[in-house]
Amino acid sequence: MTSASIEISELTAQDHDRWDAFVEACPRATFCHRAGWQTVIERAFGHRTRFLMATRDGRIEGVLPLARVRSLLFGDQLVSLPFCVYGGIAADTGEAAIALDAAAQAYAAECGVDHLEYRNMEPRHDDWPTKELYVTFRKAIEPDVDANMQAIPRKQRRMVRQGMKAGLTSAFDDDVDRFFRIYAQNVHRMGTPVFSKRYFQTLLDVFGDACRILAVHRGDEPVASVMTFYFRDEVMPYYGAGMPLARDVAGYDFLYWELMRRGCEAGYRLFDYGRSKQGTGSWSFKKNWGFEPQPLYYEFQLHRGDKVPDNNPLNPKYQRAIRMWQRLPLSVANVLGPRIVRNLG
Repeated sequence: MTSASIEISELTAQDHDRWDAFVEACPRATFCHRAGWQTVIERAFGHRTRFLMATRDGRIEGVLPLARVRSLLFGDQLVSLPFCVYGGIAADTGEAAIALDAAAQAYAAECGVDHLEYRNMEPRHDDWPTKELYVTFRKAIEPDVDANMQAIPRKQRRMVRQGMKAGLTSAFDDDVDRFFRIYAQNVHRMGTPVFSKRYFQTLLDVFGDACRILAVHRGDEPVASVMTFYFRDEVMPYYGAGMPLARDVAGYDFLYWELMRRGCEAGYRLFDYGRSKQGTGSWSFKKNWGFEPQPLYYEFQLHRGDKVPDNNPLNPKYQRAIRMWQRLPLSVANVLGPRIVRNLG
């Protein structure tokens, strides 16, 4: 498929290096545009992917990662990109963006999906329905550690120091078993299905040093842990969780401070606190750190579907299911959870 001198093709194993080189250099691209997500989504979830490249004379001018998530419960969707905060078209030229957009819409129509979804940081289609549920929080990391501490509002800064006084320590620990035990218990208390341990191991295997786990302990006792992505000069905590003890010893505040401090010392210059649903506890927590919410533009082109999907825990129709899930034994929830969450995207 071509548009003028632009050619649209699919990512192959031989293209990964040049795809990632483009993503690294393109201001509109994010960690969620990296080629490795194709491997992660296919290996951990079994979903079919189509990662599109727009090239001119062999040089990449734009990329669009897509994955199809099909479920009897939650419908049939083509998304850029499921399990990712960001996505959509990342292009250097308008021609490339137009060609990628046309190719994605044609593929969605060909597949007969309920909808095509772009997870943009900026709006692209003003005439498409949107989901205004999510915001992101991004803020510069100061080059001086003390300056970052002082930039935290007073109340939250006191919480960080409370964690220090409690004797908390942090260390990178890329042991998925230890991380998963904390994460699985945390999401079970919240009443939501857990990802498979295989998913987290795949993230570490595929992204290497760009994906690390930072763990917090009090002595030998685990307190909290976070899996973080590193991209360009950005630190992006992605999956965080804590034991019940974390609330008593300011474990979450200490965890994210340690992540920021270590990022500062390593030369990173932007802290991406990640996506939150508006008005939730995590939204308030990030606001209390002095971060301002920035809108995310999740745009939907409806095909067979007649409305924007609302598959999230805040939907009142899921409240009874959440209460039931919380009463399941953890071992049962850990078996059933991955089978459900793989279809949510």
